[in-house]
Amino acid sequence: MSGMEKTLITVLTDRYATNAARVRELAGPLSHSQFWQKPFPFGNSFGHLVLHLAGNLNYYIGAQIAKTGYVRDRPREFNDPNPPSKEAALKHFDDAVAMVRETIRAQSPEDWSKEYSGVGTAAQNRLDMIVQCAAHMQHHIGQMIYLKAEWNRQAGTDSK
Repeated sequence: MSGMEKTLITVLTDRYATNAARVRELAGPLSHSQFWQKPFPFGNSFGHLVLHLAGNLNYYIGAQIAKTGYVRDRPREFNDPNPPSKEAALKHFDDAVAMVRETIRAQSPEDWSKEYSGVGTAAQNRLDMIVQCAAHMQHHIGQMIYLKAEWNRQAGTDSK
């Protein structure tokens, strides 16, 4: 394995681990109801964003690269009327991140540039899709920060 390949694998697996830790950190102090309810009349709940991220990773990386057989139900990620417990949702997310990290480690130098296709993306190769999914996580982590801050504001506590 070349130095560049080692660096690439380390950077990507570390980014996914850091993103997952941030989601866990933000979710930790939220009650079950705060996790699943929306503090605004618009947007998504924190919990539904967690389900969405897990679905995103399981489809774009799991089903399309790792060939896990995952079948995505994207609308349910946002409107499941009977969502799992907070801990079950976070475990599902953690499992998705672990699968992504394993998939990254399993890529050969040739695998990174293999053609990629998946519904809803213009990614041309595996590396592009793996980077896009990490960026997608960052986007939703920003929303999670905002949701947590609003719950703190409503409770009259510091938003940190």
